[in-house]
Amino acid sequence: MKSLPRHQGWTVERVVPLMAGVIVLLSIALVLAFSPWWLFLTGFVGANLVFYAAVGWCPASLIMEKVGLERASCRVRA
Repeated sequence: MKSLPRHQGWTVERVVPLMAGVIVLLSIALVLAFSPWWLFLTGFVGANLVFYAAVGWCPASLIMEKVGLERASCRVRA
């Protein structure tokens, strides 16, 4: 059986889906606690994930790059 790849650090490609998952879970909690209107937050996150998959960037990924998070393609593997 092949072993899974090792974690090579945090990159934009790893943080974008992590952040999206956390926000979706948070919005579900907000829907249950307060109002179904919080589902718009879930829809917004989903739309950004589709956009990220289609073109390779989303507003969050641009911010992450500005603060110094690298893209996986920029890393040199030893």
